[in-house]
Amino acid sequence: MTGMDEFIDRLNPDMCLVTAAAGGERAGCLVGFASQCSMRPVRFAVWLSELNHTFRVARKADVLAVHLLTREQHALAERFGGHTGDDTDKFRGVALREAHGGALVLKDAPGWFVGRIVNRVVGGDHVGFVLDPVEWGGRASSDGPLLRLSDALDIAPGHPVD
Repeated sequence: MTGMDEFIDRLNPDMCLVTAAAGGERAGCLVGFASQCSMRPVRFAVWLSELNHTFRVARKADVLAVHLLTREQHALAERFGGHTGDDTDKFRGVALREAHGGALVLKDAPGWFVGRIVNRVVGGDHVGFVLDPVEWGGRASSDGPLLRLSDALDIAPGHPVD
């Protein structure tokens, strides 16, 4: 797989922060696997690890919120990516609001959308949640470059990898 590793190592996608709420639980995690996946109708897919607390909440949810972060929000990315919701309240002290369908939106995100889950796709050790955007927003002013994979390489996953 050396050739494929070399290909993947050249990618540098934007990172997203995904939040889920269902059954009285809330969860959120940093996601590196996310992309628009359809033009008409517009669809967006986020891939969550089956080991992740957010996955367990998301599989019971009707909607997910997807947030962009800037490079200056590295500490927020580390909070949601470097800790597990199994033993940490990642939302403590984070400014939130409730959006469509009970989704949790981070008020400080430069851009976000809420998507209704229309499909779940198994893809190895991650499950893709295909989303139909139903609400979106963000701050009017630009806050600089978005957080990318290369900016988050120092964040060790909060849940076990294996």
